[in-house]
Amino acid sequence: MEPVFGAILKELGAMRRWYEDDAFWRDWAPVMFTEERWAAACEEVSLVCALLGVEPPAHVLDLCCGPGRHSLEFARRGFRVTGVDRTPAYLSQAKARAAAESLCVEFVRADMRRFRRAEAFDGAVSLFTSFGYFERPANDRRVALNVFHSLKPGSRFVLDMMGKEVLARIFGPRDWHEKDGVLYLEERTVSRDWSWIENRWIMLKGSRRKEFRISHRVYSAAELRALLVECGFRKVNVYGDLAGSPYDQNAKRLVAVARR
Repeated sequence: MEPVFGAILKELGAMRRWYEDDAFWRDWAPVMFTEERWAAACEEVSLVCALLGVEPPAHVLDLCCGPGRHSLEFARRGFRVTGVDRTPAYLSQAKARAAAESLCVEFVRADMRRFRRAEAFDGAVSLFTSFGYFERPANDRRVALNVFHSLKPGSRFVLDMMGKEVLARIFGPRDWHEKDGVLYLEERTVSRDWSWIENRWIMLKGSRRKEFRISHRVYSAAELRALLVECGFRKVNVYGDLAGSPYDQNAKRLVAVARR
């Protein structure tokens, strides 16, 4: 029985979390990275630069950079940029776009729980809800600690996500939309005392159907601030969007700006 039991354990250990599934990132890229979102990167980087308090040629870390929407825009403005992501296809796309524009960007394939460069960066960003994917809260803390130690003293970290308070105000259990003949269905369930959200995403095109289940932690402003302070950040300001609006009943996002 021991060999069989060992094989089962090995198989279970090999099971990937949703964020490790390259098929998910490939199939949903047209929804997550639309032409409108690519175009929005210019204004978003302008706003982020103000929050970071940086100017070229400062060195910026773009954590979970995806296909490079913000990394490329930082580089266009003369910043030194390091973009980190775990998805090979996204990094390949980002490198190709950089080469096409003759932009110098360092793209690194790495798990954000492990990427750390001691006091290497003048600013860091994690945008578009790229934080909170891990089951164990200790892993979120490890990511924040990695950023803290990767920043030069006095530098800032901009962390953008959908906050718990915002989500509670606008929450819808399901919706759908169509793009280029593909029907996208989304179903959401809040769990674990409003600390976690489960999502079921379905793609339908003709007779073809693909389904993915994704989940992540949901932070309130107070919870996110407490985490960042626990990791050593000296001052944490919270805003309702990248423009620096108040985090109140009208907030659109949860944006934390943490100073090392």
